[in-house]
Amino acid sequence: MAIKVSDSAAKRARSFLESRGKGLGLRLGVKTTGCSGLAYVLEFVDELNPEDTVFEDNGVKIIIDGKSLVYLDGTELDFAKEGLNEGFQFNNPNANGECGCGESFNV
Repeated sequence: MAIKVSDSAAKRARSFLESRGKGLGLRLGVKTTGCSGLAYVLEFVDELNPEDTVFEDNGVKIIIDGKSLVYLDGTELDFAKEGLNEGFQFNNPNANGECGCGESFNV
């Protein structure tokens, strides 16, 4: 089991955490929503929950709850700028497809 963090995502995550002034890392999870069934959740973590698994890659801690881990194992968190848009991207080998708007995925 592993989660990878690209160089650009690590740089952006460290920048966010530094400007925030606190936080253990980023929580990566999934929630049921959208037309394809699942959507990614990315948020700051200030304290761990008992069911959390912590991965560290490229100097960034990624925290995942037990229920989300089965959907996210092997995922690479990336950060990209495309024109005026920028944001984190999830390269998930478990995803079978995405909805047309890219907001949700299925496995």
